[in-house]
Amino acid sequence: MGKKADKTNVMRILDQKKIEYNYYSYDTKKLSGVQVATSLGEDLAKVFKTLVTLGKSKEHYVFMVPVEKELDLKKAAKAAGEKSLEMIPQKELLPLTGYVHGGCSPIGMKKQFETFIDSTAENCETIYFSGGRVGHQIQLTLSDLSKVIRLGLADITKDS
Repeated sequence: MGKKADKTNVMRILDQKKIEYNYYSYDTKKLSGVQVATSLGEDLAKVFKTLVTLGKSKEHYVFMVPVEKELDLKKAAKAAGEKSLEMIPQKELLPLTGYVHGGCSPIGMKKQFETFIDSTAENCETIYFSGGRVGHQIQLTLSDLSKVIRLGLADITKDS
């Protein structure tokens, strides 16, 4: 019974759509994406962070990038068909998405925003992303994630 109480909205949505996933928990003191990937014993390229932006048109967009990479706002704007993008202030994240910093998932936001994932995700058999709460990670195939949200693939990270 304790397991049901621990389910996040993300997990309930995946269960409802009968999509198989793996769930992992981690020490909530590990707040950087790199620390989370390390605690999972996973390659940094397979663990994604979810970032929310605001376009010049006042539309919001969601971008998923590997935890060790940085979102390139110019590339992201081009992918979204916007003139420019800016990151939303952290204090706006919860009211806008229903998620807190460190627990933001592309699945189950208050409103479904257009979402893009870095094209490097195509090279991964599965990817990891927030389960909708700090301390929760979901492992899923890219094709299964695409069954839950509309997902665009694009080169959106800064070149190293």
